[in-house]
Amino acid sequence: MSTIMIVEDDPKITKLLQNQLEKYGYHAVTIEHFDRVMEVFGEVKPDLVLLDVNLPKYDGFYWCRQIRQVSNCPILFISARESKMDQVMALENGADDYITKPFDYDVVLAKIRSQLRRAYGIYAVQEGERTVEVAGLKLFPERMELVIADRKVELSKKEALLLEALINQYPRIVSRERLLEKLWDEQFVDENTLNVYITRVRSKLKDLNLDGAIETVRGSGYRLRVTWEDGR
Repeated sequence: MSTIMIVEDDPKITKLLQNQLEKYGYHAVTIEHFDRVMEVFGEVKPDLVLLDVNLPKYDGFYWCRQIRQVSNCPILFISARESKMDQVMALENGADDYITKPFDYDVVLAKIRSQLRRAYGIYAVQEGERTVEVAGLKLFPERMELVIADRKVELSKKEALLLEALINQYPRIVSRERLLEKLWDEQFVDENTLNVYITRVRSKLKDLNLDGAIETVRGSGYRLRVTWEDGR
């Protein structure tokens, strides 16, 4: 049974989400004291988090950042704020998807199932550990870690998928369409969402002192460039 943590300050929406999730066999945990989000998260170790933007004391973007410091579990924002900037901010702070209110509960459940499959189920590798490598840069997809020499950064699930596609195709170009398909399967997402993830991956590479490692090929897509000496 997967555990879903609901961080939503509207009691009516919280109860409806809880009832719907439990109806389909999930264990739903709700938040009553919004200064204890991380404390509850540490206690229940949820498989997925549903997170509102407008919350008492600290907003959802803040809590998303806090969760990302300790976990790569899927995070879905559910919010009445519909602006593109709010959606971009959610993704930049580590979210995996953004659902606007009012929402259809069947759509929410479908997105939850999709994220759980990708993170833990039939689309996740269950045995063994793969390594994807180019010029000493090693990606561990199941661990969601990127390593070169003695330096390491942690990745989100989608960041790992994006890098895996670029490394596997090196030195060839990977089209935007192929990346959208790999990261979101048949889900409809704004193309700007991919730009957000490219920016995030570039930032992770910069943390490894690998500047300029992802090249934008105008009108075609993206290509990995080895801008470092092998293994350094």
